[in-house]
Amino acid sequence: MYYLDKRLQYPVKVDKPDPIYARMLQQAIGGIEGEIRVCMQYFFQAWGNRAPTTKYRDMLLNTATEELGHIEMLATAVAMNLETAPTKVQEAGAADAIVGAVMGGENPRHIAEGMLHKTLLSTGMAAFPGNSDGLPFDMSHIYASGNIAADMYCNVAAESTGRVLAVRLYNATNDAGMRDMWSFLIARDTMHQQQWLAVIEELGGHQGNLPIPNSFPQEKENQKFNYNFFSSSADGSPPPEGRWTQGPSLDGKGEYSIVQNQPMGQEPVLGPARPDSAAQSEQIG
Repeated sequence: MYYLDKRLQYPVKVDKPDPIYARMLQQAIGGIEGEIRVCMQYFFQAWGNRAPTTKYRDMLLNTATEELGHIEMLATAVAMNLETAPTKVQEAGAADAIVGAVMGGENPRHIAEGMLHKTLLSTGMAAFPGNSDGLPFDMSHIYASGNIAADMYCNVAAESTGRVLAVRLYNATNDAGMRDMWSFLIARDTMHQQQWLAVIEELGGHQGNLPIPNSFPQEKENQKFNYNFFSSSADGSPPPEGRWTQGPSLDGKGEYSIVQNQPMGQEPVLGPARPDSAAQSEQIG
């Protein structure tokens, strides 16, 4: 169960409302790098977590609940950037609502008749669960595999791309209130990256976790190809050297090398179509 406190997790202030920036904020709510994504990802990872201890489940639930507060902050910021927008900002697209919205970078879901005489088409001057292009968040980027190590690596990626977006949104405004809000959210992204990496370390780091899943007997995989970098250059020239082309593998179980990628299998020929497959007569043998 969850408890409600009407107060925001951190203050949200807007000095100069900006409907265009409100659209940009939507990406941090319902974009693939956004807060809905990480919130739902952590909840479903927690709800499906199986382990002798509940500490990872508890950690995920605590952070998922924190992310709900981040969604609330951003939704409040969107509404504040829209609700009290000065008339001169609203009138920017009034002459031609569609052209003004497109050329001005404004979202038609936020801008109706240039916002001069009408409120939002769908949300009434408020945020919605979608990205900056108006596409609804469809949960297709929620990763909850049931493997704690795999999930932690996914979480590092989610928080990394989320922090990249947050930094871009910080740089995209000069509003002191918005920058203060982002300074908090960026700081939380820093901690979340650290905590997922800390779980990986606690589980044994790269050597203890890789390859994922570490429960599969590695002797059952093809030993000729488990630590080779496949080079696919047309002329057979070797790729530039990197950490992944030579030296011991990160899990300490192999040695990296380069192999020229070349066909080892047969040409796939499926044969004629079945008489009952609704193919053309020429396809049926």
